[in-house]
Amino acid sequence: MGFDKKIFDSFDKDWALVTAGTLTDFNTMTVSWGGLGTLWNLPVATVYIRQARYTHEFLEKNGFFTVSFFPESFRKDLDILGSKSGRDCDKLALTSLTPKALENAVAFEQAEQTILCRKIYRQDMDPKAIPPEVYKKYYERESIHTIYIGEVIRIV
Repeated sequence: MGFDKKIFDSFDKDWALVTAGTLTDFNTMTVSWGGLGTLWNLPVATVYIRQARYTHEFLEKNGFFTVSFFPESFRKDLDILGSKSGRDCDKLALTSLTPKALENAVAFEQAEQTILCRKIYRQDMDPKAIPPEVYKKYYERESIHTIYIGEVIRIV
């Protein structure tokens, strides 16, 4: 008996935006690696962010983050936010997205669904624990990921 693989598409195929910071000082980026589940009897969202990414700095210094999902019509915007760095330009200005405050974090008017998370765990991936073939494919030339797990506070 199989299962419906579409439940995994929200990250892998449809992508999401991970955003950390406040409305006056935040960064966002497109992610396709993440998941939803349960940890310590809490509903959680997990995201994986490379240490070299600008958003990583915001996740490190903020206690909350959001994971936002969008209709297919915003795919071009998500592509821009995943290929440009907020260090180098105002990449949000290149999109049609409108940021809005969501309690201690930032969301977007156009999102179909946003998950507000309180960061409860972070861990840098251990290169020695990654299978050699995976390390070669994903990390030989790029920075390692940090795993961020957030307790789901609210879904809007």
